[in-house]
Amino acid sequence: MDLETRKAEARKAGFARRKHAFDTQLPGAAGFLSTVLAGHRGVALSAYMPIRTEIDPMLAMEEAAAHGPVGVPVIEGAGLPLKFARWEPGCAMTSGPFGAQVPANLEFFEPEIVVVPLVAFSRAGGRLGYGGGFYDRTLELLRSKRPTLALGFAFAAQEASDLPLEPTDQPLDLIITEQGIIEP
Repeated sequence: MDLETRKAEARKAGFARRKHAFDTQLPGAAGFLSTVLAGHRGVALSAYMPIRTEIDPMLAMEEAAAHGPVGVPVIEGAGLPLKFARWEPGCAMTSGPFGAQVPANLEFFEPEIVVVPLVAFSRAGGRLGYGGGFYDRTLELLRSKRPTLALGFAFAAQEASDLPLEPTDQPLDLIITEQGIIEP
């Protein structure tokens, strides 16, 4: 079976596990994310506005925004790295590509910590995303300039033992779930 077919099957399985976890989640899913981010107060970071069945980082983002800049990704086009626009609780938002909300006023900056959504992850720090390569390109670019921490945020049920990965896939430094913190 070729790599693209394996990736498609792994995504399908990851989406199914994520949907079930989303539908049955308990309050406080972002608790461990808040704990990790509290250890990096004031460091520029980006998270994401959750779409579909993604685990919600909003409470942790709100806490972090009280101490330093927080942003969300902005897709400028296929094949391009993401840019990050400053976000604050209650700021005006507008619809961006793929249905994700972005700040109405785009004030761009480069984060040192990127909270990354995903479809599936491995304990070794592998990440399977939606297939556009946006986070891989972006993390490669940011890491070429300075150390950049990539935090995968997912439901524990999204873990997979064997992910089909490519050499261009950027590794996660930590995986944070509603159940705990995994160090690859």
